[in-house]
Amino acid sequence: MTSSGLVAIVAEDEAPQRAALLSMLADAWPELESVTACDDGVAALQAVAELRPAVAFLDIRMPGVSGLDVARAVVAAGGLVVFTTAYDEYAIRAFEAGAVDYLLKPVQPVHLARAVGRLRERLATRDDGDLQARVDELEAALRPRGDRQVRWISASVGDSVRMIGIDEVLYFQAQDKYVRVVTGEAEAVIRTPLKDLLAGLDPDTFWQVHRGVVVRVAAIDRVRKDELGKWHLCLRGRGESLPVSGAFLHRFRGM
Repeated sequence: MTSSGLVAIVAEDEAPQRAALLSMLADAWPELESVTACDDGVAALQAVAELRPAVAFLDIRMPGVSGLDVARAVVAAGGLVVFTTAYDEYAIRAFEAGAVDYLLKPVQPVHLARAVGRLRERLATRDDGDLQARVDELEAALRPRGDRQVRWISASVGDSVRMIGIDEVLYFQAQDKYVRVVTGEAEAVIRTPLKDLLAGLDPDTFWQVHRGVVVRVAAIDRVRKDELGKWHLCLRGRGESLPVSGAFLHRFRGM
């Protein structure tokens, strides 16, 4: 692939950092045909589906969908990925071990220029290796462990507070300023934002399937499309259905 006609996306939920990266990218890679800015992961997934970008610069943590999920879609469409991150030293070692391109925030022009140079070489030679496997390795390395992993939820039930073990939870659902915590026997509410909860959940155990829904994978029975073309999932042994965003349908391939 030549450098002409290249399309890129930038996904960053912090407006000042997004604007700075767009400005630096215009200087570092003027040959880019277009650069689309996205302010969250859902918008980024939609842009990937519509534009099939050659390159994506992705914040690893974004509202709605993580940079890792967007990266899978980019790679599946034949594109390359550079993550931007403000993670600590431990997480940076995980990035390096995964051999995935990354930029520390706040992004510096000299570091961006080096990343662009590597991207140019890989686009010219198509030497991208097995990027899906690298993204999987990175997710495994960044998986919450030790004191970073949620084991108990302290939730309000009427006038009392209940301690709910994470193994009891079937799904979390955002509602207004609260998040419903639903178990097989009852439900409760917490104030912790869904995106903060996700940082402490095992991604092999819980999947985000909608901007406002995170569900235990083992509890999912099936996914169906209604007469209006909207997707929903049904849980084993339960009557309710939960919405599934089109941005997350890739999770259910082969189910």
